[in-house]
Amino acid sequence: MYDYLIVGTGLFGAVFAREATDKGYKCLVIDRRKNVGGNVYTERVEGINVHKFGAHIFHTNDSKVWEYVNRFATFNRFTNSPVARYKDEMYSLPFNMYTFNKMWGVKTPDEAKEIIEAQKNAIKGEPSNLEEQAISLVGWDIYGKLIKEYTEKQWGRDCKDLPPFIIKRLPVRFTFDNNYFDALYQGIPMGGYTKMVERMLEGIDVILGEDYLENREKWEGKAKKTVYTGPIDAFFDYRLGNLEYRSLKFETEVLDKPNYQGNAVVNYTDKSVPWTRIIEHKWFEFGKDENGRELPKTVISREFPSEWKVGDEPYYPVNDEKNNNLYQEYKTLADNETNVIFGGRLGEYKYYDMDKVIASALEKSSAVR
Repeated sequence: MYDYLIVGTGLFGAVFAREATDKGYKCLVIDRRKNVGGNVYTERVEGINVHKFGAHIFHTNDSKVWEYVNRFATFNRFTNSPVARYKDEMYSLPFNMYTFNKMWGVKTPDEAKEIIEAQKNAIKGEPSNLEEQAISLVGWDIYGKLIKEYTEKQWGRDCKDLPPFIIKRLPVRFTFDNNYFDALYQGIPMGGYTKMVERMLEGIDVILGEDYLENREKWEGKAKKTVYTGPIDAFFDYRLGNLEYRSLKFETEVLDKPNYQGNAVVNYTDKSVPWTRIIEHKWFEFGKDENGRELPKTVISREFPSEWKVGDEPYYPVNDEKNNNLYQEYKTLADNETNVIFGGRLGEYKYYDMDKVIASALEKSSAVR
């Protein structure tokens, strides 16, 4: 008999398993996929660590979390500096003086602020949706070219129907600074995320290719308590209705050339292009192998957002008012499950960054005595 059955080998499950094991508890970790790592899984292709389920760039201001992940991996100095492509125009992200200079030809912060202030005057009071929030941050021009169509592709909803908090994640700077994240610590684990998660799970029993929800009684009988990181509504057989998620599909190619787009991430912000971005994976590790040699080939992935349906892979919770209210009903059910701990993006229905997932796992595992 195990003390804990942990459903999911993503960051929440791996961290919880590590912490509980180090406290002397016996853990079994299962995953319906054939690999560990959840959505941070990386696969080696042509010497390149390919982010199989989308770009994952670790960033945090939490020194405790940073020290924790560095127990299991050495992080490189990668800085996320994505580029936005609107038709044939290229813009720097996040929104900064390079962006404003390209958009308006301005050369000083005062000139940029003057234009934005003039354009945002149309928004009165507190922004009530994503469109109003975006315009109040950067004005009509940038919203129209770099936010509106990209966001509507990503979420499958009109910007007027999306909550304002989503766009608050985007930095706006009046400096020439292309560092997307305002984080003290940032980088990619050298050797890939899969290797990092494997180190977290060292010495712990792991069974892959097993779906907990398909044979719940079998697995629950193996442990005193369960840590569940899948969709919370699926755990309860959708009895209150489906929560909404966004899903993603990827088209990945190996190209016989050393450089496709010159950057790890290029966002395609106009609706005439069906994908939201292209990831060129080698640039997460500077285009070189572990011995510092230039890699002759490259691997790219086109990312296509899609509406989620049962059977698809859920990636992003749609945290609008309707779904958040439904989640609170599910959370009430979850709180009555005395032998189950719910965690992670899907288990807690939160648009978590990686560091927040780890912090949540550390907090919940700290209650283990």
